[in-house]
Amino acid sequence: MINKKPSLLIALIPVIFLIVLLSVNVWIFGDDTISGSNQLTLLFAASVAAVLGVFYKVKFKDMLDGAVESISSAMGALIILLLIGSLAGTWMMSGIVPSMIFYGLELLNPTIFLVAACIICSIVSLATGSSWSTIATIGIAMLGIGNALGIHDGLIGGAIISGAYFGDKMSPLSDTTNLAPAMAGTDLISHIKYMMWTTIPSITITLIIFLIIGINLEFKSGELGQVAIMQSSLSNSFNISLWSLTVPLIVIVLIIKKTPAIPALLLGAVLGGLYGVIFQPNIIQEISGEMSNTSWQYFKNSYISIIKAMTVNVDIDTQNLAVNKLISTSGMSGMLNTIWLIICAMSFGGVMDKTGFLNIITESLMKFVNSRKSLFLTTSGTCLFLNITASDQYLAIVVPGRMFASSFKKYELDPKNLSRTLEDTATVTSPLIPWNTCGATHAGVLGISTFIYLPYCFFNLISPIMTLIFAYGNIKIAKLKN
Repeated sequence: MINKKPSLLIALIPVIFLIVLLSVNVWIFGDDTISGSNQLTLLFAASVAAVLGVFYKVKFKDMLDGAVESISSAMGALIILLLIGSLAGTWMMSGIVPSMIFYGLELLNPTIFLVAACIICSIVSLATGSSWSTIATIGIAMLGIGNALGIHDGLIGGAIISGAYFGDKMSPLSDTTNLAPAMAGTDLISHIKYMMWTTIPSITITLIIFLIIGINLEFKSGELGQVAIMQSSLSNSFNISLWSLTVPLIVIVLIIKKTPAIPALLLGAVLGGLYGVIFQPNIIQEISGEMSNTSWQYFKNSYISIIKAMTVNVDIDTQNLAVNKLISTSGMSGMLNTIWLIICAMSFGGVMDKTGFLNIITESLMKFVNSRKSLFLTTSGTCLFLNITASDQYLAIVVPGRMFASSFKKYELDPKNLSRTLEDTATVTSPLIPWNTCGATHAGVLGISTFIYLPYCFFNLISPIMTLIFAYGNIKIAKLKN
């Protein structure tokens, strides 16, 4: 057993092990890394950290407690994930998402689709303060429309996530938007106003890129002709109606009214199921697999269909393979790989925290701070590092916020500089990390691998760069008032 404090090299061993093995997984398994290889890698990395911790007299029980505490902190997110799966299932069964896809194909031109998807997700996320809810509801509909138009999954995912995170970042209802100024020591309104200087240019550049891509996308006449065929398949299989949009509107209003996500999503899933019972009797019969000759039998079949849609794989035959793929859902079961990944990631973060390795690494980063410019760079780097290692965007905001608050005061910088940097880096890069709670969730909800959509999340990639451009160019860097 060793009494002295671990060195930085020792603290980095589990991280290096994790990065190397994750790289191997991507090389060998490609897009299928979330199906088990990444989960095991995180547990192996946690084991490496635990073995090293034992040598430095950290009790195994304390490390295990740290993993349990870390997993417990993510329990709300795990429940939300399950509810998102159930909501997606009932909204598909009830014709809500098919109606969104049908009308979206009527309104959205392929050339402007990416820009429109980004803007629509921005507005909804700004109104609700939740990127997760936006991606799980409007995002799924946009994905279906984009697929019907023959647009690459990565581009669609990038547009959805870019828009959702712009809205989340700028919304006063967002938890991260409230957390960042609280950690930095400034107020919410000043934080949002100050973020506009870096965020507006970032989203503007993003929209221009999506517009240029849309203009240059080539659509074969056959692909465009498929749109009408898909609409016909949807209308033949479902009772397509604008009334179906009342259910998503109810959920959005609940979230705007600050209803907690869990009851809002649960109610949305139940309302979706009830809407399906009333307006989609043919779908109810198909999913249940039984005829409904009596009222009691229809009630029984409805119950079976709702439960199946909320929990397991449901396939609806529309006589069109492309549409069948578009409207197939997995319910809660489709979220299990993602939940498995989050549990393993939080276990790794908990062990790294209890062994003190995480603290050693973050403290070492402070040595790079010798000027205002290096302070911004180090803060951004720490946020990104914690998103990768702690696998949680909240820790990526809280830890650097606490670490660097005094340093920003030392260099006579207004705390809103710190809060803006936290949001420009920690919040927006979280969905780009496959094993981060955000990255894992969005990949699971959209059914698109993180590495597939990552290159096209232009807003998320530009934001950290923009904050450094402002810092190094000394643009809109507020000083402390005497």
